[in-house]
Amino acid sequence: MEPLITILGLRKSFGRLDVLRGIDLAIDRGIVTAVVGHNGSGKTTLIKTILGLVRPDSGIVQFDGRVVNGEATYRNQVGYMPQAVRFPDNLTALDLFKMLEDLRGRSAANRERLIERFRLGPELSKPLRTLSGGTRQKVSAVTAFMFQPELLILDEPTAGLDPVSSSILKDMIEEERRQGRTILLTSHIMSEIEELSDRVVFLQDGRIRYEGNVATLRIATGEANLERAIAQMMEEAA
Repeated sequence: MEPLITILGLRKSFGRLDVLRGIDLAIDRGIVTAVVGHNGSGKTTLIKTILGLVRPDSGIVQFDGRVVNGEATYRNQVGYMPQAVRFPDNLTALDLFKMLEDLRGRSAANRERLIERFRLGPELSKPLRTLSGGTRQKVSAVTAFMFQPELLILDEPTAGLDPVSSSILKDMIEEERRQGRTILLTSHIMSEIEELSDRVVFLQDGRIRYEGNVATLRIATGEANLERAIAQMMEEAA
């Protein structure tokens, strides 16, 4: 089966800083792929390039077999949960959900179920600026999942969530995978990556240093868990 996302020869620089240095990557359908690496490895730029928020200097991004470099036409098939979410201060959560439905031109059949799962009912009529960071993160999760998109991009999705909400979100990721959706996530919590991911992509200084499943990486490094395996690869690269 053809990958949902194919990246070929992707390069991006900001001034003299080379951030992506020839990335070739296929993101397969229906699985969870995790992108890991230290700060400055290129993870955020890679995600923003896939989203069309950053234009590459060279190379291509294909979505479902079609080149989409910088185009916005495919974004209604993508749900995005950023690490640091910024909402219009004057809106309530309910206003936000309705605005997104208006922009997409359809109602989200999944919305009420997500609101109930995250127990957001009492928060819906409050201005977003008054909500705690964890509650805003729950609102962000609803916006990402509510249209049941073909691709979910989750950037540090459990950051700021309490243990109960974090468990709910992980259950949702598992459910989406079982339904055949494609998920791309980042996290600094290696146990979380190990728990949720089918494949892992390790970025080092804008290049892919490893791409494959977690078990193979553990065997190759001789380490018992992903955190120690990644740490060993970082030390070797340094």
